[in-house]
Amino acid sequence: MKIALIGYGKMGRMIEQIALQRGHEIVSIIDINNLEDFDSPQFASADVAIEFTSPKAAYDNYLRAFAHNVKVVSGSTGWMDEHADDVRRMCNEEGKTLFWASNFSIGVAIFSAVNRYLAKIMDGFLQYDVRMEETHHIHKLDAPSGTAITLAEEIADNIQRKRGWAKGLQLNADGSTCGSNDVEPDMIAIESIRRDEVPGIHTIEYNSEADRIVITHDAHSRKGFALGAVMAAEYTAKHSGLLTISDMFRF
Repeated sequence: MKIALIGYGKMGRMIEQIALQRGHEIVSIIDINNLEDFDSPQFASADVAIEFTSPKAAYDNYLRAFAHNVKVVSGSTGWMDEHADDVRRMCNEEGKTLFWASNFSIGVAIFSAVNRYLAKIMDGFLQYDVRMEETHHIHKLDAPSGTAITLAEEIADNIQRKRGWAKGLQLNADGSTCGSNDVEPDMIAIESIRRDEVPGIHTIEYNSEADRIVITHDAHSRKGFALGAVMAAEYTAKHSGLLTISDMFRF
């Protein structure tokens, strides 16, 4: 398979390494300094482009790839509030293809399935309240993380007494804090911590007067995310439309 990389930071380099190990060819690498290469024959020859950039750049990158009928796998977060409807329309009505996930880790996909199942059980036990905590490296720009938001939305979909999520306490990279975990009773507080080079830790806690139930996913490195992204590209090469992890892994 021919793969183009959009974004060549730590994640992009790891994706490149794993893609080559799995027998794929990298035909184009685009970063902030060579955006003109979107219009190159090499980029247009790609079966799939894997995009890991920033919330501000992601949507424009999709448009550039779609203009050359290149399918996109993306792990960029933070663009959906403004552009989700446009992307959905392009994929459902105009024949474009985007595989988007807030997290490509196979472990997180399993964790998400456990999260949904546990939430269904906890819907019947009103004495438990639920909160979340996510910890990431100091370079991460968005808070809460896209993965935390996805997990919180899954909980809200399965627990009737919760209608959504809210930003909780934030511990910033410089040690300062803002916000609070004191949110409306029908909301799920997501606490965000930025420290060191943590790849990603997500914890969901159900607490009552009697006891506490906790599930956690703790990433040891970015390798799991990169492998999942390449597997998603392999899946996307054979499928079309707006795709997600739940299409690839049917737990």
